[in-house]
Amino acid sequence: MTWRVALAGVLGVAALYVIAVLGFDWGPSPRPPPPPAAASVAEPVRVDIPAIDAHSTLIPLGPNPDETVEVPDVKTPQQAGWYRHSVRPGEDGPAVLLGHVDGGGKPGIFHDLRKLKPGNEVVVTRADGSSVTFAVTRVQELPKVAFPTEEVYGDTDQAELRLITCGGSFDKSARSYRDSVIAYAALK
Repeated sequence: MTWRVALAGVLGVAALYVIAVLGFDWGPSPRPPPPPAAASVAEPVRVDIPAIDAHSTLIPLGPNPDETVEVPDVKTPQQAGWYRHSVRPGEDGPAVLLGHVDGGGKPGIFHDLRKLKPGNEVVVTRADGSSVTFAVTRVQELPKVAFPTEEVYGDTDQAELRLITCGGSFDKSARSYRDSVIAYAALK
């Protein structure tokens, strides 16, 4: 047993000598995380959809206390908004714009969203004066209870746009439309 202890001691001293004198590569040294990326594009300030004659400035929107998405005030139905927790239009991922179908007895900014066809253009102007153009890929209308949250807000590997409004019949007791209309668009 003593010869094993002696051998372990000799090997330990030899290992310390190799590390101290000859050096030892422990692998790459830890690196600090990169600094947070600066926003690559400016915030959106305007949306224009020539095919349905929809033109609006964009206001930033956030989440409501109940974790639903805020929408522009229904008293200004021609106002569209950008969900600020989505990407900025032109960055990889889905940028989300919301607007009313109507309000106060008047058509809303996205009143004719359901009429968009694949290929129709959506132009978003940004605070720095630049603009980005998207082409509609499809439009869907479905019950709000079947809203495709992951498809609308989930990550994508390219710059995309989602335009959302209400549709279908109006439920007077709930004071809300029963459906959602969603236009999907991809960067041109």
